[in-house]
Amino acid sequence: MADDLILETEGLSKEFRGFVAVKSVTLRVRRGTIHALIGPNGAGKTTCFNLLTHFLTPTGGRIRFKGRDITGSRPADIARLGLVRSFQISAVFPHLSVLENVRVALQRTRGGSFDFWRSERVLERLNGRAVELIDAVGLAAFAGTTAVELPYGRKRALEIATTLALDPEMMLLDEPTAGMAHEDVERISALIKRVAANRTVLMVEHNLAVVENLSDTITVLARGEILAEGDYRTVARNPDVIQAYMGSGHA
Repeated sequence: MADDLILETEGLSKEFRGFVAVKSVTLRVRRGTIHALIGPNGAGKTTCFNLLTHFLTPTGGRIRFKGRDITGSRPADIARLGLVRSFQISAVFPHLSVLENVRVALQRTRGGSFDFWRSERVLERLNGRAVELIDAVGLAAFAGTTAVELPYGRKRALEIATTLALDPEMMLLDEPTAGMAHEDVERISALIKRVAANRTVLMVEHNLAVVENLSDTITVLARGEILAEGDYRTVARNPDVIQAYMGSGHA
């Protein structure tokens, strides 16, 4: 089973001046799955994400990615290993076009700095892959559109495209459908399912219909601790989960 795990935490904890935001979280994410991290407001989900990518430093515990201890590593180094947090690391420049944004993201895989000073001819070599990524996220019709002009749901699709440009083995999606209209939720959900076909996804998501539709495994957090884990049917029937979400015994 150990070979099947891509991300593991042992006793992961974070304390802020006496307040324990995350307490001894032991997480096991299997390779090639969609794993959801859910819980009521203040459960510690975003703090967990920040710890995994080291935007925050753990107070205690260890993090392993692909069997390698990454505790204490810099966020940029973690991204280079193949663990990328979308909507945080992805660079979307509002006044560049969709194509230009994805092309800039592709430059990161070259290992150097952005080639803003390079000739158009050099940059155009990246166009083929950029167009493939744009098409993959359903933005082919928007390639020349300035990012700031995109509808909200399409902007999130662009952020996923710029994340995919880094060719991550594992993507962390932080509330990918937050604030979206129904049709955008369906579009982004379908997109997540497609991009997860050959990689691992860990997502924080409030929309339980999305969680039910997409997730192989769900970890429920409450007050910084793991309350329950399993498939949707298992956690939805768990009385502790119902209590945490509803504040009563009623589903």
